[in-house]
Amino acid sequence: MIQKLAHSIWHAHYIPIIGAKQVSYMLNAFYSTAALKKQFSTHHVFYILEHPLHGALGFLSVEMLTEGSYKIHKFYIETAYANLGIGTHVFTLLNTLLHAKEFTLTVNRQNYRSINFYFKLGFKITSVADFDIGNGFVMNDFIMKWTLKHN
Repeated sequence: MIQKLAHSIWHAHYIPIIGAKQVSYMLNAFYSTAALKKQFSTHHVFYILEHPLHGALGFLSVEMLTEGSYKIHKFYIETAYANLGIGTHVFTLLNTLLHAKEFTLTVNRQNYRSINFYFKLGFKITSVADFDIGNGFVMNDFIMKWTLKHN
């Protein structure tokens, strides 16, 4: 299910941002059966986002770094269901489930739709990073962080 969703979402969303060759490379690198098994074994917890009428709409994966601190590795929703409040609802549920004090994530610097979504949730850009992922490809990302506000 994760592989099917990743292929659908990445082809619709990322080709205009990073190109078809890098999308193909990254899908093979991060969503092959072997890559997913490795992620499962290294404490990545995956959640499938399902709607009772529409089925699987997306997925996310989260890793606990320390008590109350988490890294969101993946947060993807099918393009047809974007901008309907699903992502905000899922983030609220995730935060409630995990009792998080902070979340970090990386997002492509040209991925304006996702950056604006994270800003809306209260994330802030903490740094800029470039990650060599092999085969001549580089991820040009913002590192973003959300911190629980204390009243």
